[in-house]
Amino acid sequence: MSPLPASPNPESPIPNPASGEGRDIVLAFSGGLDTSFCVPYLKERGWAVHTVFADTGGVDAAERAFIEQRAAELGVASHVTVDGGPAIWAGFVKPFVWAGEGYQGQYPLLVSDRYLIVDAALRRAAELGTRAIAHGCTGMGNDQVRFDLAVKSMGDYQIVAPIREIQKEHTQTRAYEQKFLEEHGFGVRAKQQAYTINENLLGLTMSGGEIDQWQAPGAGAVGWCKPRSEWPSKPLQVKIGFAGGEAVTLDGEKIGGHRMLAKLNALFAPYGVGRGLYTGDTTIGLKGRIIYEAPGLTALLAAHRALEEAVLSKQQNRFKPEVARKWVELVYEGFFHDPLKTDLEAFLASSQSTVNGTVTLETNGGSVGAVAVDSKHILNAKGATYAQSADWGVEEAEGFIKLFGMSSTLWAEVNRS
Repeated sequence: MSPLPASPNPESPIPNPASGEGRDIVLAFSGGLDTSFCVPYLKERGWAVHTVFADTGGVDAAERAFIEQRAAELGVASHVTVDGGPAIWAGFVKPFVWAGEGYQGQYPLLVSDRYLIVDAALRRAAELGTRAIAHGCTGMGNDQVRFDLAVKSMGDYQIVAPIREIQKEHTQTRAYEQKFLEEHGFGVRAKQQAYTINENLLGLTMSGGEIDQWQAPGAGAVGWCKPRSEWPSKPLQVKIGFAGGEAVTLDGEKIGGHRMLAKLNALFAPYGVGRGLYTGDTTIGLKGRIIYEAPGLTALLAAHRALEEAVLSKQQNRFKPEVARKWVELVYEGFFHDPLKTDLEAFLASSQSTVNGTVTLETNGGSVGAVAVDSKHILNAKGATYAQSADWGVEEAEGFIKLFGMSSTLWAEVNRS
């Protein structure tokens, strides 16, 4: 995985003091309800809280400013903002697109920035000379598994999870967090009162409220994707160029991967591409239900798959999904640093040597598909076109059919009553 820079944001209004007396703790911070609650909770227990926001591309300048202001308002000991865009592309997007499979055939693993957040938090801990790490994950969700396993795989650290702690005594956790913050003089944003919203370069997820109650999402459950009534009237076409299975150009312009994904998000979200209501089997055994929106990733997957279908062999296209499904399961369940994941990525990388070319995508809204593929590696047979013309004779075709189906036809003959 590409290294993450860990220098403080030069515009941060929060001082960055030296390490204290062994009570420093690094908190992965987003400015949301859970991580905002963690700051005063940890401070009351004697910790000097150092917050880290890993900007993985899902927020604008105003939101970044809010996160820094929120950290300052909560009284943290120090705060740093880390640019995680390049790392999330290299460490997750590339192999995920190579794999080409969502979790349980649908969910595009939008939680995978968690591993980059852990990397940023551990780098900050090393700067401060502390082995204490905190996160705002609940005791019912999957993120706690991802955070804890990622931290444990990187060394011997003390992990503090305040939300898990309060869930031992409080069943209405979010209500308790809101009340706690308000009693300590801190406000709670309106959108945090209704839903848990996570945004990053990969996309957006939303849970809570009626979504958790298996009801139709309410009018407030909106993210990046526009509803059908607001889709543009003209179709959208874009061309994505691939080299070695990695997207490298957009409409002929060479562009960095994380910037391309951000641009694809902006292009396809107005058409409602990549939004889904997903129910899946979580790592801890519960059923999880979320709204997700991943316009850019959905477009990348559609383009990459269309190119692979044309240039990979029949056996590659048959076998590769089996590897992909296992890779996706490992990442989803927290085994980001398991050696099997590395082994599988070696296969995926090997399969991409001929995945070179340009794919034209088109959407009229709601879904996106490949309408043209251009590559010198397309497996065309000279003198033969499917269902149109062939460079073999009738006898060869009949002989092939006879031998190809020998086992099945023999069974039928032997067992015919």
